[in-house]
Amino acid sequence: MPIDPDFPKNHKVTGIHRHANPDYFHFVWGPGRLADASDDENVKNAYAARDEEIVPLGVHGTFVSVDWDVCIADGGCIEVCPVQVYEWYRTAVDVPAKDVPNTTSPGNGESHAKEGRKDYTDKSDPIREKDCIWCMACVTVCPVTAIKVEQSNTQFHENAKLSFGK
Repeated sequence: MPIDPDFPKNHKVTGIHRHANPDYFHFVWGPGRLADASDDENVKNAYAARDEEIVPLGVHGTFVSVDWDVCIADGGCIEVCPVQVYEWYRTAVDVPAKDVPNTTSPGNGESHAKEGRKDYTDKSDPIREKDCIWCMACVTVCPVTAIKVEQSNTQFHENAKLSFGK
């Protein structure tokens, strides 16, 4: 199932994923959807190999959004982004995806290759969401429609900053 096109209306902010540079951060929206998290065999096998439980993860980002439950770690979005909005979260902080909200990643930009993922438990992270130039290349290449880029969602981001805190 693709990312919920109305996730800012249908979900609530459950966390913030911060970047070492305080100008960069994105909100995490939940709840996630377990059914989407367990569909792909590569993803299931990678979680089993790490002895990690598949749990709902939610949507990372607001105006550049990746549904981590739908994401299968294809990496096309990472390679086509001309401004390096995305990177593999596990290359920066190798922790279970469920532990990423309310953490800080260095955002070192070292993982901009499709095959740079640790394994299929890795997720494409819109760590530099605010750098997006609205080209939509990432949306076009995502094989499972896990990405939504919506400039009008910027207002949801601003509202979340006021209510959830930066």
